[in-house]
Amino acid sequence: MNINDKEFLYQHIAKTYGDEYINKIIDGLKKTRVTTFRVNTLKGEKEEVENTLKEANVSFKNVSNIMDAYIVDSESAIENLDIYKDGKIYVQSLSSMLPPLILNPSENDHILDMAAAPGSKTSQIAALTNNACITAVEMNPMRAERLKYNLNKLGVTRATVLVKDARLLDEFFRFDKILLDAPCSGSGTINLNEETKQKMNIDIIKKCQQRQIALLKKGISLLPKNGELVYSTCSIFKEENEEVIKQVLNGSIELVSLTLPNIENMELLPSMNGTITVMPNEFFEGFFIAKLRKLK
Repeated sequence: MNINDKEFLYQHIAKTYGDEYINKIIDGLKKTRVTTFRVNTLKGEKEEVENTLKEANVSFKNVSNIMDAYIVDSESAIENLDIYKDGKIYVQSLSSMLPPLILNPSENDHILDMAAAPGSKTSQIAALTNNACITAVEMNPMRAERLKYNLNKLGVTRATVLVKDARLLDEFFRFDKILLDAPCSGSGTINLNEETKQKMNIDIIKKCQQRQIALLKKGISLLPKNGELVYSTCSIFKEENEEVIKQVLNGSIELVSLTLPNIENMELLPSMNGTITVMPNEFFEGFFIAKLRKLK
């Protein structure tokens, strides 16, 4: 990220959150995040995983109030273990684990993941539901192949992968639960201490916003009455989050108020009532989550 991109990032954070939060956010974006994984309960069990880590002298810590989540020193400490190679554990950020938990899918639901690659949340949904019926959509053919590989490795048996732009899904589809982890600027995941080619300016944010609104409207059109959709991004900018949600709130769509249990080391930023914006720090990526319900 060049100087101009960093200057824009600082200025836009200040504009969005003011002096009270800018230093904490910038400090959080400079942190090197810890390595976290979840136990993939489709193939492994927590007791087996913990015993394997102890035998390999790998230090670990369970994360309170995030199901099956653990912290370890580094991915290199676990990548040679059979539990890693066999898909019994899956490296995933803590923030990324939250949307499937908030979606709260059940075994009998028909579920859509609208932007599924590389499969982190799709496979987590499968684990939460003991392999419910999932349609996983990815428009990029190479990313779709990676998605298929990961789902197969992780024991996901009832997911259908569609190589398609989710905005173009046929209107005859209906899904009880939908996850839209929307493509975004990634403003909550940047590491300011690392070199990156990632661009950051208002045009990119607005382009992301247009796509996010189109995806969200499409997702809502595929819900039946009382169906639910979780919208999330790894951005902390309101243009990609609250402003997108406001585009669809009306008499037929309601915002389901979110409250999270006390999660160790997680801090929240100011957000629209009922939504959650996670502050970036060494444990969590910056993340936004909202849940919508279709009333009619």
